[in-house]
Amino acid sequence: MTITDSRPTTPKPEPATERPSAAAAGLARTGALARLLAPVRAHLVGCAVLSALATAAGFVPYVAVAEIATLALAGGYSPSAIWGWVALGAAGAGLRLVLVFASSRLGHYADARTLHDLRVRMVRHLGSLPLGWFRANGSASVKKRMTNDLEEMHQLIAHALGELVGATTAVALGLFYLASVNPVMTLVTAGSLALLGISYRIAMRSMTLHMNRLLAAESRISAASVEYADGIGVVKAFGTGGRVLERFGEAVREQAAALAAWADETRYSTAASRLLASEMALLGILGAAGLALVHAGQLSMTELLPFLVVGIGLPTSINPAIHGTQTLRKGRVCAQNIEALLGMEPLPEPSRPLSPEGSRLELDRVTFSYDGHTDAVRDVSAVCEPGTITALVGPSGAGKSTMASLIPRFYDVTGGAIRLGGVDVRDMAASTLLSSMSLVFQDVMLLRDTVTENLRIGNPGATDDEVRAAARAAQIHDVIERLPDGYNTVLGDGGGLSGGERQRLTIARAILSRAPIVVLDEATASLDPDSETAVHSALSRLIAGKTVIVIAHRLHTIAGADQILVLEDGRLVERGTHHDLIEAGGRYARMWAAQQNGDPA
Repeated sequence: MTITDSRPTTPKPEPATERPSAAAAGLARTGALARLLAPVRAHLVGCAVLSALATAAGFVPYVAVAEIATLALAGGYSPSAIWGWVALGAAGAGLRLVLVFASSRLGHYADARTLHDLRVRMVRHLGSLPLGWFRANGSASVKKRMTNDLEEMHQLIAHALGELVGATTAVALGLFYLASVNPVMTLVTAGSLALLGISYRIAMRSMTLHMNRLLAAESRISAASVEYADGIGVVKAFGTGGRVLERFGEAVREQAAALAAWADETRYSTAASRLLASEMALLGILGAAGLALVHAGQLSMTELLPFLVVGIGLPTSINPAIHGTQTLRKGRVCAQNIEALLGMEPLPEPSRPLSPEGSRLELDRVTFSYDGHTDAVRDVSAVCEPGTITALVGPSGAGKSTMASLIPRFYDVTGGAIRLGGVDVRDMAASTLLSSMSLVFQDVMLLRDTVTENLRIGNPGATDDEVRAAARAAQIHDVIERLPDGYNTVLGDGGGLSGGERQRLTIARAILSRAPIVVLDEATASLDPDSETAVHSALSRLIAGKTVIVIAHRLHTIAGADQILVLEDGRLVERGTHHDLIEAGGRYARMWAAQQNGDPA
């Protein structure tokens, strides 16, 4: 059958373009951060204003101390003036506490709202991405976006923005106040702060390069540790512990070398920044400069006091500003990463979804490629009638599991069409399509939840009686009853269930869903004979009256199928019943004979 399909196929890679400049990349990251924070912009502005006001209020006690000291040195002061400054300083300190609390509360509210919204958006978006994205990127990429990147965003929103604004305000107010006392000494103070900033900038200029090297070494250390722990049986049995530990040692030495290189490169600038950030160092600089100006008659001792009280405290504001800038830089990168994930193209949903009529499954010249160049399956056509069993067999890499992923639309075909009940699966809503199918794979996935909730995944509204009836049909009810809390036992990573019992649990889940299409992908491949017998008995209850697609390596398990499709190199090379294919003496017959002789190939 020749079909005409106007749907776009997998897009070709775009031609290479020039790498954007650092400035353009910086603007892109800033734009991503601004877009993600747009819903809480008003809260962040309020947090910044409150932080600035809190800094101004907290600055008043230092000014009060400086003014009181000035009055005491000048002599002829009135007690009321002293107590006035004391009251003003106390009021400033109290107001600062209130404003800091309000600023922190507003910032954490903005943080909680932003992270909640981002997590919800990311989880929903991940659910719409094709399975191929996860296989290409792996769980580590998802983990980094969902944990590491969001943690950096938390540090930025809840802490760094307020600290950065507060630090900037403190330095500006401090220099403004000191300038009103003596401009020359203010220049000396500003110059010292500038030297601190420059030395810190030099110390951190290669931070990204060295940090990447350190993180890579730490990843190797982690991988070597896991490798040693997971493979301890093999290590001990074959005496390979020395080689495994050597890889761990190499990773440790690489980390030490990276840390030593960073320390060697920044030893002088780091020492300078720490020296200049010391209050004692600044006290020495301002004291020496001030006394020199006093000796020259350009500064009085009363004018020197504010610099010794207020000026030496300014470096404590510089450090939060520097760290806040670094957090801002990290936050911009993380925002770009998160936005890139949210910008990944999901599988397109039809604007006017159609509903299937019946459970007839048609594969019409199905073609699919993972990379856009090599076809994993090509021109596969078949019809799976309701109430029949269709088996897909063939050597490893023939395209069987690919077909199992295309039917529930984990990927979109790049050619041809898959129709359910006369409707192209791409014209159906994802919820409608998936609710029409029960999927049982070789790799069993159990949630860290109770047995009951694990079974209800395919039918959240199922009653307890329906859950137990499905478990009995899958011959797993008695096993569940023997668990510590029965159906309320939390399974975690398996809950003490064997492989066959876990598989029967997924079959009970599929029975409970009552879907008319059943896809079984190597459901019994890794089971022992006793478990396989129990699972096959459970499967017989699951597939009764359904449209069934079975993928299997063990040919004796599908000898009774209504039709067998033999795949090789992604193409359909044979089709028929077990008897017909044996009589034909082709690829299937050779596979059957090999397995009968004990050769799994």
